[in-house]
Amino acid sequence: MELWRARSEHQQKGYASMELIKHAASILLGFGSGMVVAGAVFAFITIVGVVPRFAQKTQTTQHIKIYESAIVAGGIFGTIAGAVHLTLPVGSFVVVILSLAAGVFFGSLAMSLAEVLNVIPILTRRGRIQQGMFFFVMAIALGKMLGSLLYFLVPGFFDAGSM
Repeated sequence: MELWRARSEHQQKGYASMELIKHAASILLGFGSGMVVAGAVFAFITIVGVVPRFAQKTQTTQHIKIYESAIVAGGIFGTIAGAVHLTLPVGSFVVVILSLAAGVFFGSLAMSLAEVLNVIPILTRRGRIQQGMFFFVMAIALGKMLGSLLYFLVPGFFDAGSM
């Protein structure tokens, strides 16, 4: 009986140390992956040239360092908020305004990428689209908006567990 109890305690210690190793590996893998993704996102934003283009269009090129610092600060704040489940006690109106600003930014980022890659001129030539380009771009934007609304507002629309 004592031998069984001693073996059981030894197994429990081994199990606890194995769990500690698993958690440490998960933390390192998660942190490393996050750093790689964050670096890729910032490199992508730099390559596409969103910040200089916005500064040029708004004629505020003298403030470009502030814009770049704001993007970095937003990335850091977003990472911290996601990791510690940080919530801000703001009203619905502020959430709508921030969501609109995020949507404008990501839409501008997508359009900048499309412009850099010359996707729209290639699509218009290959698809023989001569008129109605406004409707084409609006259809893409509305489709993205509808997909986002379905994803966030319809429970069970996308179940990650089924993948």
